[in-house]
Amino acid sequence: MSTQPTPANEPGRVVVGVDGSPSSLAALRWAARVGGALGLELDAVTSWEFPASYGMAGGIGGWDPEVDAGAILASAVDTAFGGPGPAGLRTHVRRGRPAPVLIAASHHAELLVVGSRGHGGFAGLLLGSVSAQCAEHSACPVVVVHGDETDAAGPAPR
Repeated sequence: MSTQPTPANEPGRVVVGVDGSPSSLAALRWAARVGGALGLELDAVTSWEFPASYGMAGGIGGWDPEVDAGAILASAVDTAFGGPGPAGLRTHVRRGRPAPVLIAASHHAELLVVGSRGHGGFAGLLLGSVSAQCAEHSACPVVVVHGDETDAAGPAPR
C-alpha cells in the first residue's frame, strides 16, 4: 500500500503511465479492469518536457508540448476504452521526465501500473528504463504489463 494513504472519504487510486504506445494502452486497460474489480479509481498520467535541443528558448514557433501530451493522453483513453473511459477516471498531464513524474504520483496511490516498453524503448529490452525506475523507486506496489494493445482482451468495461 502507499506510504501516504488515501483519506477515508476518497476511494483508493491506481496510477497508470500513458505515453500512447501499445504497451501503455495495454497497461491502461489492465489498470482499469483490476482497479474496477478492487473498487479503486484510475489516474492516467502522461508527462512532457522540452527537448534538450530547445535550450533556454523553449516553445519556439508556438509549439506547446503540454497540449500535444494532452492530445496523446486523450487519444490513448479513447483508443483503450472506445470512448471516455470508466467512471472515476482522471487524466493528468505533468511536466517532467516520465519516471520521476510517475514515482511522485505513486505516493498517493495504492498501485502504479506501467507498460513494459514505451515509445523510447529499444526493441530487445524486456523492461524499459521508465518501468525499471518505477519498479525500483515507487512508493507503492508496481505492476509492469508486458505485451501490447493486441494482447489486451478488448476494451476494459466502463
